[in-house]
Amino acid sequence: MFSKSCEYGIRASIYIAGQSLLERKVSLKEVAKAIDSPEAFTSKILQLLAKNEIINSDKGPTGGFSLDKSKLEKNRLSHVVAAIDGDGIYKGCGLGLKACNENKPCPVHEKFKSVRDELKEMLENTSLKDLAHGLKNGTTYLKR
Repeated sequence: MFSKSCEYGIRASIYIAGQSLLERKVSLKEVAKAIDSPEAFTSKILQLLAKNEIINSDKGPTGGFSLDKSKLEKNRLSHVVAAIDGDGIYKGCGLGLKACNENKPCPVHEKFKSVRDELKEMLENTSLKDLAHGLKNGTTYLKR
C-alpha cells in the first residue's frame, strides 16, 4: 500500500518523535540502525521529511534530527505519507487499473473505496506523538 520510502519515512518519523519525547536529537546513523534501513536511503528520506517541515534537521556538533513539542502533536501520519508518496494512496485503484473511477469501476471499487476512506481517516487522526508513546513505554517496536 505504501512505497518502501514511505514505510521507512513513517518508521523514521516515529523513532525521531520517540526520541524527541526524551528530549534527544538523533543522528542519521542512529535512525538508520533503529529502523533497519540503509544509511544512504535513510538520508534521502530524512532530507525530504525536513524539507517538508515534518522533522527538524540541525547541523553542527550539537545537531541531529528532532521534533519540537508542537510538531509532535501537530504532525500526523498523513503529513508523512503526503510528503513521500503524495495523495495517490487515497485515489488509486485496488487492482491497479488506470481508468477505474465512479463511472467505470473495477470489480473491487466500492469495497476498496471504503478501505481507502478508513485509511485516510486513521492517517489524518494519528499524531506522531500518539505513536511515539508506544515506543517509549515498550508496547510497540520498529524492527522485525
